[in-house]
Amino acid sequence: MNKKVAVVCNYILKPDRIGGMDRFFRLFDEQLKENEYHVDWFFTAYTTFDFYKNLNIYKANHTSVEKKFLEVSCNHNYDIVITHFTELCTKFYKDVKKQNPNSYVVAVDHNPRPLQGYSLKKSLVKKVKSILYSTYINRFIAVSAYSKKHLINDFGLIIKNKITVVYNGIDTKNFISKQNYSFTAKFIVACHLRKEKGLQHLLKALNNLKKTYSGSIIVDVYGEGPYENELRKKTEEFKLSKIVNYKGSVDNLSEIYHQYDYLIHPSLGETFCYSVVEALLCKLPVITTKNAGNVLGLIKEEYNGFLFMEQDINKLTEILKNILTHQIKIEESNFNCIKIPDFTLDNMVKNHLRILP
Repeated sequence: MNKKVAVVCNYILKPDRIGGMDRFFRLFDEQLKENEYHVDWFFTAYTTFDFYKNLNIYKANHTSVEKKFLEVSCNHNYDIVITHFTELCTKFYKDVKKQNPNSYVVAVDHNPRPLQGYSLKKSLVKKVKSILYSTYINRFIAVSAYSKKHLINDFGLIIKNKITVVYNGIDTKNFISKQNYSFTAKFIVACHLRKEKGLQHLLKALNNLKKTYSGSIIVDVYGEGPYENELRKKTEEFKLSKIVNYKGSVDNLSEIYHQYDYLIHPSLGETFCYSVVEALLCKLPVITTKNAGNVLGLIKEEYNGFLFMEQDINKLTEILKNILTHQIKIEESNFNCIKIPDFTLDNMVKNHLRILP
């Protein structure tokens, strides 16, 4: 009898935002089926579109995805339950085991941490939840060494031996590499528009910059999210509408990166950081934060990008001004000296499959 798998994702599926995780979900589904698993998917929200036409999807819509799963699960007996983007070590995992007592539960950690860490109260709550509920999770997957370190910080040493690091992967088939390094003063931002991505600091840096630099500069922002309205307000407040363009979500960023001079990613918290990896694979230099944006340690100063401390608006302003006035630049020969690890989508899927019983 085929094993039954449920994948529970606190994630909204959108036809105009097909990113790295969307491609992973689809290929993972294909590979599971080839290995004779039956797969059910649970997502926060979903409007039918062709990219996901072969997946068997339950959508939560007006409830939480965890609650939706529990509603459906009572009529099934899943052998494997995998979670993505959900809160870890909660009562939900106990309920999963209650309804599916013999299931193998895998919790994938994609969750960024606050720059200043959790409050003492929240840290204690997480430790207590770990004691109460981590026993119901058979395997934790960390998407980077940083993620593993923070899983242990959050939930204690009792989960250390349950953690496996599986790096995220990129579908590189449609990537267009940058060939022309002639400077055009065009910068790209590509991320979910949340406060934690730090774009408010970029806008302040651009506001500082226009006081001392009168030349042309374009910053195209790709993505959408809950902080978008606030960012647009700040853009108007700083009179940056001729500089900053909000492009919305697109599904072909891999074909767009090469048109720009730099990716700017002023993030305050990451676990993997798809946009930085994607940009580097397209041979696009990156301006990002030392710890969050460079969470994988791929940016080497003055070789393939420039780094600044999180929230250091003055340093970001200085970097941008020095680039625009040709005082600093990334040479193509230097960029090519830095080897990027093999973060392929195929490797990601294979490593996720290896974990399953």
